[in-house]
Amino acid sequence: MPSVVGLLEQRELAARRRVDELREESDRIQAELAVAERDWEEWAIARSRVGEVLAPADKTGHGHDRAVLAADGQAEQTSSVPGAVKPKSQVPVWREQLAWSVLSVDYQRILRLLADRGRLGQGPATCQEMAAGFGMDVVPARVEALRSKAKRLVARGWAVESAPGRFTLVRGVSGPGGGS
Repeated sequence: MPSVVGLLEQRELAARRRVDELREESDRIQAELAVAERDWEEWAIARSRVGEVLAPADKTGHGHDRAVLAADGQAEQTSSVPGAVKPKSQVPVWREQLAWSVLSVDYQRILRLLADRGRLGQGPATCQEMAAGFGMDVVPARVEALRSKAKRLVARGWAVESAPGRFTLVRGVSGPGGGS
């Protein structure tokens, strides 16, 4: 006849295995979600760019301002003037004198980490190092979410991917307060 402690250990082991399986599935789904969100954003950017190209120009040669439907279904005002920071834009294209304060907190944290590493002479950061630096669990879902944000910063001119998966701050990018 098995002991009570032995039966409890079996049940605990089975519960632990179930938790591990669910965590792995959750990580896989989070990674897929990050990829799907990136894909969705790229299509939205493509549609926006085509709209800018096809928009009629006014007398000054600049496109007309227009309302566009945001992802949440609300209309937001945008301008086809090159370099204009659009309201509700998560990551505007970087330009001279544009401060970090225009970015969401998550993006500011990434830039602050990259700036600190540069100042300390630690070189480029990987997404795993970023996750660890933020006190996150270094799991695929978290790493992929950070990679997506870092790649977005690279695409908008705030950061550079000096080697595959290694990110640094672009020279001349100003701090949180502004001014370069």
